[in-house]
Amino acid sequence: MTQRGRATRTTGRPRGGQAPRGGQAPRGDLAARRERLRGVIAPVVDGAGYDLEDLSVSRAGRRHVVRVIVDADGGINLDAVADVSRAVSAALDAAEESGGDIVAGEYQLEVSSPGVDRPLTLPRHWRRNVGRLVRVTVRGAGAPAGQPGGERPAGDRQVTGRVVAADDERVVLETDAEHAEWAYDDLGPGRVQVEFSRLDELPDSEDVDDDDDDDVEDEER
Repeated sequence: MTQRGRATRTTGRPRGGQAPRGGQAPRGDLAARRERLRGVIAPVVDGAGYDLEDLSVSRAGRRHVVRVIVDADGGINLDAVADVSRAVSAALDAAEESGGDIVAGEYQLEVSSPGVDRPLTLPRHWRRNVGRLVRVTVRGAGAPAGQPGGERPAGDRQVTGRVVAADDERVVLETDAEHAEWAYDDLGPGRVQVEFSRLDELPDSEDVDDDDDDDVEDEER
């Protein structure tokens, strides 16, 4: 199983020529800062051959915390996470030095791979979890592909099954009763189910240089 983890980097000086600020930034300010960060970080992650799964910025005391989640087909190991962290840090340095107000003040950068509790919302998420047991809500009167419309059950319902295959349009789940194909439009976010017989396959939660114990508030996703 591919090892996963988190790389953390903390700056030791003010960024963008501004002194660190205490207190909490307004949510609107954090949202705008998040979009500026995405403009710098997304090209770096994409250029490294990975997908930017999530990006958030929050205030923790006198500094910002920038969290970046990346993934790839086949997973991403701890060395790759550290490489991406260094590349993102360098890109943020360059953006700040060129006069852009990207972070403003001290910040901590955390780059990690998705945990097992991340919801499956995109086709690539389902594809990367082939073989795992998943629980998902089937919306409305959705039915497996090929099942006659008259046989569709009414209302939302929960389905638990193993992901057998997934492409850009649908996923195949092996349930207790059958193999069923579901279009993504008929499914809510999927959740990987922990199987005690497969605990050795769960992502490694080991941290790298993680020295931040501050409480984080007002996170914008």
